[in-house]
Amino acid sequence: MKYVWTEDTGAGLHFWKLVNQLFFENALVVESKESNQGILDALTVLEPKDNDEYYIAFDYVLDNQDIRNKHRLLKSIAEKSKGKIIILDIICFEYLILSFDKLVTWTGTGKADKIKIREEVLAAIENHRINLLKIDDEKTLQYLAGFKRYSTERVMKALVGEFTQNEKWSVKGTLMGECWYKDCCVSNFPDNFRCGKPEVGDGSEKMRMLIQSEVMYKMISTIIG
Repeated sequence: MKYVWTEDTGAGLHFWKLVNQLFFENALVVESKESNQGILDALTVLEPKDNDEYYIAFDYVLDNQDIRNKHRLLKSIAEKSKGKIIILDIICFEYLILSFDKLVTWTGTGKADKIKIREEVLAAIENHRINLLKIDDEKTLQYLAGFKRYSTERVMKALVGEFTQNEKWSVKGTLMGECWYKDCCVSNFPDNFRCGKPEVGDGSEKMRMLIQSEVMYKMISTIIG
């Protein structure tokens, strides 16, 4: 049996359940351990069966010392598991959404300044963090300097929030906004700019396009094997 353990609850957990449903035909067992520490606690007492594999969606950013320490422990546990514990390459759930190449057109945001900042931030991602030395745009640097408690993950969450303020696209609640996986915000609402104009109306097809985007599929392919 293949298990996916995530620290995410809410929309992040819902995302993994949709991945399981639409891409793996519910062959995975998706479970939330509610936090990075929750994942570590569960792995510490884990006694996997011979055919079990555990794929760990563990948020990892290098500019958070606590997460770095926990990730170091996670790697140690995985290395001793004889291949039964596999760490997925993930910064955070919000980065998966932010990096989606159709995010701007689908959500229909008109925030030109945030679109530019998104482009600058994505181009500066290096080794699980935003490399500020790769950013020359003054407005982007000012935006990043405005965080009282700066971290790559906080920036990702804030930027995703800018693009998904419409509740139909929100990724902040208990579920992902329904436009990610249902027929809505398409051509029959051409004047609703905030809804955007996905080129496909079928809900499951939109979710598959998200799953098969470059960053997302790179992570998912580890589970496919």
